[in-house]
Amino acid sequence: MRIGFIGLGRMGANMVRRGLRDEHEIVAYNRTPEKTREIEGEGADGAFSIAELVSKLEKPRAVWVMVPAGDATEAQIEELLEHLEPGDTIIDGGNTNFHDDVRRHAALKEKGIDYVDAGTSGGIWGLKVGYCLMVGGEPDAVAPLEPIFTTLAPPGGYLHVGGPGAGHYVKMVHNGIEYGLMQAYAEGFEIMHASSYDLDLAAISELWMQGSVVRSWLLELAGRAFRANGPDLEHLKGFVADSGEGRWTVQEAIDHDVPAPVITLSLLTRFRSRQDDSYGAKVLAALRNEFGGHEVKTG
Repeated sequence: MRIGFIGLGRMGANMVRRGLRDEHEIVAYNRTPEKTREIEGEGADGAFSIAELVSKLEKPRAVWVMVPAGDATEAQIEELLEHLEPGDTIIDGGNTNFHDDVRRHAALKEKGIDYVDAGTSGGIWGLKVGYCLMVGGEPDAVAPLEPIFTTLAPPGGYLHVGGPGAGHYVKMVHNGIEYGLMQAYAEGFEIMHASSYDLDLAAISELWMQGSVVRSWLLELAGRAFRANGPDLEHLKGFVADSGEGRWTVQEAIDHDVPAPVITLSLLTRFRSRQDDSYGAKVLAALRNEFGGHEVKTG
């Protein structure tokens, strides 16, 4: 199929490459023209403005937006609306809050434009192994897009999960679970790193990939990280960012009275990682010293 693609970052460019490999015709645009020229050299039809991108698509048009969630996506959609017509479709593949999807769907429907949300997981490995796609939207809007979805996903890796917003909702919970899994691995490996045994953490990661109940792709990546950086990970800083989905998952749990302690604590641990010297930890040390005379460190 012929489709427009906006956003050629680490994931976006590889998604275009995977589409080209399966002989889709892709009109690609990026805010910085250098990336557009690069992907143009690989077979995409380059566009250097939104107007040009839309003009190169046949009606009914479909445009995939793959830019950071929030203001960047809002601005891109607003600009697209200046050029699209009734019958066209916008696909948002970023990490958008599902509440925004519901709002956009309603607003675009009034203009006769379809809106589809595609929760996308796979990171920089997606070009090789495919992207897991969790798609939300009305069935009549989703069905014509299935050729590109099945190209981008591995076998069994695409599912129309529900109505408008459902794709990003499922992706949000997916990322909340990811937070918990990553935190459990991090704690387990820290315990082994601190033990009196001389343990080969990379080898243990690889061992656990063979039939263990805790095997996963994240564990495979842990093994790669230990091989590349050494068991002490001394070249890395322990600063862990979050892109929003973990917070939204916790808020959704609160809104529905669902206890989610593991996901919540894994999110809070990420906040702790950004403090060089936690004030809260200082208060704990001071209190222990006050009531029990426990040793404190000063500096």
